[in-house]
Amino acid sequence: MMTMRHYRAVVVMLLSIAAAHEIEAVEEAAAECSSPVSVEEACRGASETHAGVAYDHCVAALGADPRSKEKDAGNMHGLAVLATKMAIDHAASTESKIDDLAELSLVHHQEEEEEEASSADLRFKFNHCLEQYGGAADLLRDALDNLKAKIYGKAMEQLAAALGASESCEDAWKGDDTAIDLVPVADHDREYGRMAHIALGFTHVAA
Repeated sequence: MMTMRHYRAVVVMLLSIAAAHEIEAVEEAAAECSSPVSVEEACRGASETHAGVAYDHCVAALGADPRSKEKDAGNMHGLAVLATKMAIDHAASTESKIDDLAELSLVHHQEEEEEEASSADLRFKFNHCLEQYGGAADLLRDALDNLKAKIYGKAMEQLAAALGASESCEDAWKGDDTAIDLVPVADHDREYGRMAHIALGFTHVAA
């Protein structure tokens, strides 16, 4: 008959075995994440698991950034961090360009003495886009912090939430034929969306 002392010893042994297996699994996952990987391999993996990632664009965008040649970007985790930093750069750049365009466009409307309602509508659209990109940049920075801490699940949630900025901004201008030349989201907005998808794809592979 098993005594209380023997019972406790068995429980301790089983807990030790379970803890050892858990540590081994974590170490294996960490090793896989830190294994050397090229930009091409990373982009291929992300494009196969994430529909928003285009392989050719991914390779071109990452390859053109000098930071992709650094040692820290030599594995999946490092590339996910880099892609997120690039998405932050694009969000900040797009927000800045929208702000500049808003100021020029509103001054033009005032000089042309166009209807107050038209100017108010224009201001609303620009402000909407600025809010979207400002919020996206904040989400991306939070995602970057979680990525660095290897809290991948939370990082992916934040990256996914930041994807909607470009689409929401574009939607604000739909149906406005008179402002077609003022739409501030053509090239910069599109590139931001692509980089945000790459960051999410890389993070998903690294997790």
